[in-house]
Amino acid sequence: MTDVGHIPVLLDEVLAHLRPEPGSVVLDLTLGRGGHALTLGTAAMPGGHVIGVDADPGNAEFARKRLSDSNLPCTIRHENFARVGEVMRELDMQADVVLADLGVASVHLDQAERGFSMMADGPLDMRLDPTGPTTAADVLNTMPEADLAHLIRTVGEEPLGRQIAAKIALQRQQGPMTTTEHLRSLVLDVYGPRARDSRRHPATRTFMALRIAVNDELAALDTLLARIRQAAHGGQWLAPKARVGIISFHSLEDRPVKRCFAELAADGLGHVSQRSGFVPSDEEIDRNGRARSARLRILELA
Repeated sequence: MTDVGHIPVLLDEVLAHLRPEPGSVVLDLTLGRGGHALTLGTAAMPGGHVIGVDADPGNAEFARKRLSDSNLPCTIRHENFARVGEVMRELDMQADVVLADLGVASVHLDQAERGFSMMADGPLDMRLDPTGPTTAADVLNTMPEADLAHLIRTVGEEPLGRQIAAKIALQRQQGPMTTTEHLRSLVLDVYGPRARDSRRHPATRTFMALRIAVNDELAALDTLLARIRQAAHGGQWLAPKARVGIISFHSLEDRPVKRCFAELAADGLGHVSQRSGFVPSDEEIDRNGRARSARLRILELA
């Protein structure tokens, strides 16, 4: 991992297909550690401006310093990207280039105390915004078993979701679940000998489902796509011929993005670059295994 705590995925493809021009307003809706924003913002010089949004105030401040140290004019907000319309109205600006990377920053996965990692014990937190009201422990310890099974099976796409939820319900009768190691071990118990044949860690889907629920990620994405549709029909926060890129990491994210972009293209409001999207090269996956499931889709407004 780099000294900034994250390697931006599909960076070459993002730059090549979002194509910032000098003077562009670049809007990074998932600023993270600032890697994408730094590359796009540099390409927008001279005269460009970077607007960065991130739910994590620590990441927002880190990226602010990184961009400022590189002499890039920037405006950084600690916000969820679902509020993009409000943010851009407050700034009275329109974006020429927009990027949203829906993955979790590696710095989150590598900090045990944030509760995202299966590989290091920590509290069951998983909040992207540490000021948020609901933790993974809250979800695990209060959600009805049937709802928990639906979450893990449907959102996490975990085939053993019902069995995992039943095991959680049984365990919490003995006391609240509080640590990532407790959850990890529980999922491994449910998998039993099948864990040896799993292509990825058996707890991956369960952890992902909880993270999505804690941060209400799918609802935020739906709101973002609705704002893109509205702007495509009437300007607002997107400049004419703006280019929008969204990087997703699983099908529940990718499907609505693909559908939204295809509908706008069918209505004559934009053009989709490469219908199948862009995926990492083998070389990138070798350098950064966390890029493996990434897919970038690009929409250029008409």
